[in-house]
Amino acid sequence: MRRGAALALTLAVMAPAGPAAAQTATGTPQALFTRMILQDAKAAKEIRDALKAHHVFVDPDVTFTELTGDGRQDAIVRVDSGGAAGTIAVYVFSADGGKKLRPVYRSQRLYRALVSTQGTTLLVRTPQYGAADDLCCPPAFTQRSLTWSAGAHRLVLRSTQTVSSSGR
Repeated sequence: MRRGAALALTLAVMAPAGPAAAQTATGTPQALFTRMILQDAKAAKEIRDALKAHHVFVDPDVTFTELTGDGRQDAIVRVDSGGAAGTIAVYVFSADGGKKLRPVYRSQRLYRALVSTQGTTLLVRTPQYGAADDLCCPPAFTQRSLTWSAGAHRLVLRSTQTVSSSGR
């Protein structure tokens, strides 16, 4: 019994203490993109303030994939609430054929968003709830499909559709 209690105490001490602990890693993609969002004048003030206060955090699981057609990996970055709201913002960073990494997409007022890719298409899904629906189980999602526009040098919305939760 003592050994189990000691192990639990050791794990509790070693475990990160929530979103604030996730911010402390330096030299990681998470730290880099946290700094980039904080420095982005077009990032929502609410997101920047919440990041500074450690109320939200950049998800450490940054997705690197080719979205822009320049042959280089782009970064899909999610900002998470650390609670029931889940993913509340999504950013895509790209060098877009140049040398400097910059945001080419921002969606900053989300709730429980799910982010995926299908080839070079970014899919952002947000739940559609009815009055009696449980938080865990929305009956449907709004899915936004975005692809690269070479002329605009950013990801642009190509379609919006409703998909059933069984179509995850």
